[in-house]
This record gives sequence, structure tokens and C-alpha cells, in this order.
Amino acid sequence: MSETEFLKRPMQRILLAEDDESMRRFLVGALQRAGYEVVAFGDGAAAYDRLREEPFSLLLTDIVMPEMDGIELARKAAELDPDLKIMFITGFAAVTLNTESGPPEDAKVLSKPFHLKDLVREIDRLLCE
Repeated sequence: MSETEFLKRPMQRILLAEDDESMRRFLVGALQRAGYEVVAFGDGAAAYDRLREEPFSLLLTDIVMPEMDGIELARKAAELDPDLKIMFITGFAAVTLNTESGPPEDAKVLSKPFHLKDLVREIDRLLCE
């Protein structure tokens, strides 16, 4: 996508669920600088409640969180909105591969640590599919 096309696209909305407060703040700032609107929560249950209230383009979620883990959040989110794009950011990538009640098939996984350029590139790619 060219810079002109990127600037002309409608604002993409990201729902971020990340329990680590410093990581959450860091990601919100970085994604906003990349041109995204970001709404962030520290647990899956609160993120799910917000998702039930309004639409988002992407769910960006950690896997291991209190209240509701990222895999359960992703499953419930996909039931609410089958067109919602889903990406996991996690230090436990193997969890998504070995769980019986896994995430939606087309969910992407980005393992921590990652470079912000890689995160933004993957989000851009996922939202342009």
C-alpha cells in the first residue's frame, strides 16, 4: 500500500487487550503514531464488553491475561463479528498451537519480543487482506 493509499483509507480501529500496563501504554502510543485508533483494556473480559458495544477492525490481544484469556476472547469476538481480524501478541506462542480450544483459524500470532515496525507491518497486511 502506498503512503497516499494509506492516508486515504478510513481510520482503522484496534481493540487492544494486554494485561501488562507498560506494554499496553507503549503499544497504544506506537499504534496511534502509525495512524490507528486504539482502545485498550487490561483484561479480556473488559475488552469483550467493549467489543459488544461497537465495531473494530482488529482485535490485538495477549494470550495470558486475567478474567478471560486471549484465546477465549478471540473465539467470542469471532462469534460476534466473523469479519473481525485477530492477532495475538504473546511470549507464549506455543500455547496457541497446543490448546484443544484454539483460536480462530485465520488468527495471526506475533511472538514477543517483537520490533514495532514488524507489528505495524503485520497489522497493515492483515487489515488490507
